[in-house]
Amino acid sequence: MKSDIEIAQAAKLRPITEIAKEIGINEDELELYGKYKAKIDLSILKRLESKPNGKYIDVTAITPTPLGEGKTVTTIGLSLGLAKIGKKVSTCIRQPSLGPVFGIKGGAAGGGFSQVVPMEDFNLHLTGDVHAVGLAHNLCAAFLDNHIYKGNKLNIDIDNILWRRVMDVSDRALRNIEIGLGGKQDGIPRKSGFDITVASEVMAILALTSDLKDLRKRLGKIVVAFNVDGKPVTTEDLKVAGAMAVLLKDAIKPTLMQALEHTPCFVHAGPFANIAHGNNSIIADRIALKLSDYVVTESGFGADCGAEKFFNIKCRISGLVPNAVVVVCSVRALKMHSGDFKVVAGKPLSEDLLRENTDAVERGGCNLEKQIENMKQFGIPVVVAINKFTSDTKNEIEAIRKKAIAAGAEDAVLSEVWEKGGEGGRDLAKAVDKAANKPSNFKFLYDINASIKQKIETIATKIYGAKDVQYDPEAEKKIALYTKLGYDKLPLCMAKTHLSLSHDPNLKGAPKGFTLPVRDVRASVGAGFLYPLCGTMRTMPGLPSEPAGERIDLDQNGKIVGLF
Repeated sequence: MKSDIEIAQAAKLRPITEIAKEIGINEDELELYGKYKAKIDLSILKRLESKPNGKYIDVTAITPTPLGEGKTVTTIGLSLGLAKIGKKVSTCIRQPSLGPVFGIKGGAAGGGFSQVVPMEDFNLHLTGDVHAVGLAHNLCAAFLDNHIYKGNKLNIDIDNILWRRVMDVSDRALRNIEIGLGGKQDGIPRKSGFDITVASEVMAILALTSDLKDLRKRLGKIVVAFNVDGKPVTTEDLKVAGAMAVLLKDAIKPTLMQALEHTPCFVHAGPFANIAHGNNSIIADRIALKLSDYVVTESGFGADCGAEKFFNIKCRISGLVPNAVVVVCSVRALKMHSGDFKVVAGKPLSEDLLRENTDAVERGGCNLEKQIENMKQFGIPVVVAINKFTSDTKNEIEAIRKKAIAAGAEDAVLSEVWEKGGEGGRDLAKAVDKAANKPSNFKFLYDINASIKQKIETIATKIYGAKDVQYDPEAEKKIALYTKLGYDKLPLCMAKTHLSLSHDPNLKGAPKGFTLPVRDVRASVGAGFLYPLCGTMRTMPGLPSEPAGERIDLDQNGKIVGLF
């Protein structure tokens, strides 16, 4: 079979103007970026405000291996499958970071015959939104250090600065640095560092904002530091929030693309799924829901990470109510959760992992059971998608199906969308259509007015399976401070590893009885959430021994090769 990029490059694309017209977007609402992608003007929301919303489906997953389990390919393939059974459907997904593209995971356009195209454009720059976010973020950093250099009228505590710099590549050497070196004219020396751009609060704001006015307001609320009296210093205090908003005036518009079978895809925002909420923009979802019978969106990492935040943060802010959730799993991941196998990013899977082993699938299935339970706590129907790999056997697939239905899933369906596109997603689409039309009782996991600790402990015990929570002195200090400042009424964006239901990536399956450590709590006031840090979090990834970028090049005809 051809590689992903070969499949994508062989596809016959339709002009994006045709895709837009078919779904109901007017020509004057499009801003073209070449023939195959376009930004959508936000005036469309005013025109469509009286139209009813379509069905809203979130795609999430079990706790993945470091290789991922096919959420994006399932998200796109499910959309293609819904189109095959006669539904008017749109896909809403995040824009990928260039860090993973040139690092370990590669691109995020899906795979096989369930891809967003042009996949090169999707994975490389697209319409420049990530760069706009990075520029706005770093402009704020420059204003901050300039303010200190020029006399520090705001009395900023140089040892209590929160705002670092960002760039959209994985570069571990920049995680912790010292700036202002070289002499008096080069600024005030202090310790700082870099995060990857998609970890910026500016990116989280872009994903959660409702319009330009709201964007400007949220940017002004960002807390960049504290002064010597312990009071917050904001971007508004630095007089940089307006300039940041100007840099994002085009980035706030979603980008319209297409899948291989010409269904529309709205691509917008790309927040991390650990210290941010890991979901595409509210604006893109709102537009798509007015134009479609079904909108399929995707939450980052496992259901305990991106999906929990989708419900408790994104849906709370947007007011949108989901109709069903799809939990993606794979045979290989459930085998890993048995504890018998180790999967390492960048290394080939062991032969033992590829052999039939229903016993390992059964034992590792506890992770699937827990993630189904987690999603059912929000009161909506759950469908399990079994993402098929060539080494999977009928016995292993049937073992997953039985376990999923016994755990309360509406159905568990084999997904062959990587190999067959929409045809491979027909059964999954039928199951999702049936589930989404069932009565549901959507509810949030916690009361927004609960204390910070009550919210943390609710998520820790009900979603992760922890017995209790332990707070480091720094976390206790921040909880007291944020309660005093009135930030305690914000939702929580828990920051923890995506490789386990717990805080420890080595604890596979469905661990119980552990104590969740909270070492710090930080505030993204502009985005509108607090993020407790559970364990050590990397906000700037590093490159592997053999980065994916080693294989990316141009051939003799100028065509991109090696991207996957």
